[in-house]
Amino acid sequence: MHRILPLLTGIFFLINLNSKAQNQFPLDFNKNDQAFSSAKLDTLTNFLERSGSSSLIILHKGQVAYEWGETQKKHTIHSIRKALLNSLYGIYVNNGTIDTTLTLAELEIDDIEPSLTKSEKSATIADLLRSRSGVYHNAAAVSAGMLENMPQRGAHQPNEAYYYNNWDFNTLGHILEKLTGESVYDLFYNDIAKPLGMDFKNNYIKAIDPAEDWEIPEVDGFYQYETSKSRFPAFHFRLSARDLALFGQLYLNDGNWAGKQIIPEEWIEVSTKPFSITDKNYGIGYGMLWSVLIPNENRKTKSYFHTGVGVHMLAVYPSSDMVLVHRVDTEKEYSFHKGHFYKMISLVWDSKL
Repeated sequence: MHRILPLLTGIFFLINLNSKAQNQFPLDFNKNDQAFSSAKLDTLTNFLERSGSSSLIILHKGQVAYEWGETQKKHTIHSIRKALLNSLYGIYVNNGTIDTTLTLAELEIDDIEPSLTKSEKSATIADLLRSRSGVYHNAAAVSAGMLENMPQRGAHQPNEAYYYNNWDFNTLGHILEKLTGESVYDLFYNDIAKPLGMDFKNNYIKAIDPAEDWEIPEVDGFYQYETSKSRFPAFHFRLSARDLALFGQLYLNDGNWAGKQIIPEEWIEVSTKPFSITDKNYGIGYGMLWSVLIPNENRKTKSYFHTGVGVHMLAVYPSSDMVLVHRVDTEKEYSFHKGHFYKMISLVWDSKL
């Protein structure tokens, strides 16, 4: 039975309980993967134990080459939720439910005062997927870093400029639900989690204007409404490292799982193309709800990833036949920081022979 915690400034509503759990990790475990150095993986382990990580998984050629920490523990994945949303858009664009050329005006999308302008309403679903809507309205779950970089309202026309925009992401969740008639959690559970054998039980709630220090209960997801900012909630997921690894492997498989094409291969290819350059020095761009490592003189092929709070990571490296998942339990006090994050990535790649 779930414990519903009282909030000083908000209300919880229990939305859905689906009790059946998956207990097995449906990927092979290979402790002796010849592609990695055992000694260097030991160095990685020592670093993770000291730095404050929660868990790390390396998949190589569909096998678990390395697994450390509380890989079955669920906690918030933060911005990696956008990669999950990518999978659902791929499915429902492909089957004709969603037309990405539809504008916000055609979808009758508006927000609380100050409401959207005519120009902002001309943004399409495709613009939002690329985080190029030109809509700079306040939104739920916006970080201080996002606010620092937010352009002024009306600064850009739709598809004119990139801005990593929670308004776009939250509104995409609303649009998906509007056009499918189902919640984002039900869609993810039925279309992704069940076929992959995830331990995602689809227990989700609504949090209305939660206090900053509210305690997240043991659920798989929650809508975060901030009613003074926007009518569209953020939709958060709580997943284990193992479940994220399965999701990454699905993308590495070009959307195919056990012979069934779950996400169209063409969608994965198109949505992991860089539509915007976000870091020229490191050759990073943004596609549709994925960050992209762009081929350059140092790397010949494309990879893609998403991070959360600068410490979580889900990365797919097709040319190396590899998936990387790193987690930190950010639902409590934690010491892991960005310097640790870059060191962790360096140690992972240094361990690969």
